[in-house]
Amino acid sequence: MMRIWILSVLVLGLLGCGSSHQERTARAQSENRRSSSMSGSTNHATNDQGRCDASQPGRETSEYDTSGDDIPDVRKVFITLGEGRDAHLILVCREADLNGDGTKDVVRYYNDEGRPLREESDRNFDGTMDEITIFENGRIVRQEMDTNGDGRVDMKVFWQDNHPERTERDMAGRSTATNWQPDRWEYFENGRMVRMGTDLDGDGNVDRWDRDQEYQDQLEAQRRREENQAANAADGGVGDGGAGEGASG
Repeated sequence: MMRIWILSVLVLGLLGCGSSHQERTARAQSENRRSSSMSGSTNHATNDQGRCDASQPGRETSEYDTSGDDIPDVRKVFITLGEGRDAHLILVCREADLNGDGTKDVVRYYNDEGRPLREESDRNFDGTMDEITIFENGRIVRQEMDTNGDGRVDMKVFWQDNHPERTERDMAGRSTATNWQPDRWEYFENGRMVRMGTDLDGDGNVDRWDRDQEYQDQLEAQRRREENQAANAADGGVGDGGAGEGASG
């Protein structure tokens, strides 16, 4: 019996040691993946300007997991402004790994007031940023996109009051890094494209316009209804006035 009891204790001890070793190994692997997921993929940022560099003095970082796999997929970098009681943190960079592959897919930069300046995105997860969003006063004013994956911008979207107002496309691929040469222009109203102009010969001028006739008909019908309502209201006002004058006379 004594021999059996001793063997049982040894076996349990070995199992406990193995379990502890496995737990330590799992924790180490998790920490390694966590470190690589948020700091080992900085080659993505093309216009960082040091705003995502957490090693600079006065910087602090915050990392958290949004997917539930216990690996941080979002990192925020803050800068300390002011001194003493006036010291406060301002967000200057936010990085996100959307598909959990350990590589940043979206990087957004903020100014020293915490307002967004620029965002770079890899929408097809091929390792290259293919969409750039520009902000002014915290609002989107322009987006530049590489829609065919050749590394060059071929589409720009211009925003007004938080809505896309106009899109320019380089369908023929004539643009260069310094010379934007679109050949198609699309105009939007109420979130709907209402007309499109196309440059067929590459001279920079629209050769053909295509319009949303259904939308134009709806606008014309609405204009007529408003005119009829205004006319009916005016006629009713005159009639009421005439009846009142006759009664008083």
